[in-house]
Amino acid sequence: MAERVLITGAAGFLGSHLCDRFIAEGFNVVAMDNLITGNIKNIEHLFGNKNFEFYHHDVSKYVHVPGEVDYILHFASPASPIDYLKIPIQTLKVGSLGTHNLLGLAKAKGARMLIASTSEVYGDPMVHPQTEEYYGNVNPIGPRGVYDEAKRFQEAMTMAYHTYHDLETRIVRIFNTYGPRMRLNDGRVLPAFIGQALRGEDLTVFGDGSQTRSFCYVDDLIEGIYRLLFSDYVYPVNIGNPDEITISQFADEIIKLTGTKQKVVYKDLPKDDPMQRQPNIDKAREILGWEPKVSRAEGLKITYDYFKSLSEEELYSKEHNDFEGYIRK
Repeated sequence: MAERVLITGAAGFLGSHLCDRFIAEGFNVVAMDNLITGNIKNIEHLFGNKNFEFYHHDVSKYVHVPGEVDYILHFASPASPIDYLKIPIQTLKVGSLGTHNLLGLAKAKGARMLIASTSEVYGDPMVHPQTEEYYGNVNPIGPRGVYDEAKRFQEAMTMAYHTYHDLETRIVRIFNTYGPRMRLNDGRVLPAFIGQALRGEDLTVFGDGSQTRSFCYVDDLIEGIYRLLFSDYVYPVNIGNPDEITISQFADEIIKLTGTKQKVVYKDLPKDDPMQRQPNIDKAREILGWEPKVSRAEGLKITYDYFKSLSEEELYSKEHNDFEGYIRK
């Protein structure tokens, strides 16, 4: 009988790719999402699959899944700054209450649980590149703290369940990832640049452009997560592409890729925006035998083709979602 995996945040960018991977591997997939930031379009191609089922549910409330569950992958959370700055309480709740609820479910079901942590636990890092042993440099009361601290709490809670309840747990720290199904208007630099190029707008760089990022193509990330889930390693593992680039250099790459005639304009850097970000992936190489395979040039071309296929409405949509129903004033 096929094993059964629960994937939260299943209608999001990463969650939907995980659904595809586990379906392809022969699992029965239980997808869960409250659709605050996720998009049902990302998983609607799976709705006719007999091995796929969908629950519209907020995991920060009590989670019930009938039947056996062998694995839980907790990927539910707003992940873009423009989202978690609008819904900070919900961001904290899904990382804390949501994680607690799912750990309880994993304990009740005897399931192995993997949580999606993030390079944001390192904050604006004082160590470069970032190893898993680095404790980070996070401003807990800054605007980004709601996401960073939710993820740090999530890691602590997960390790507590592992230590005190002998629960099988895994922790992946995800660095900047890109690929098809990203939201063009999610505010992150890669879709922002490509969206501006497609609309004929100038490309906006925040700060002087010297800050760095390291971009990992989504297929590489999913492979790393899959290997980590089935490994024996319980401590955090960085999964990302260490090929570092400055934001100015990246803007030049997008201009060359898209052929846009627009120029680069500079605006003030947002508060607590990290100045550098590069994963040390020695552990992933040693423990998982994993390293990224897709070059940035190759991955960007695939992603650009995806964004070009979007409708005019999607291309010019400024707001992803109306969060008014979730905000109590």
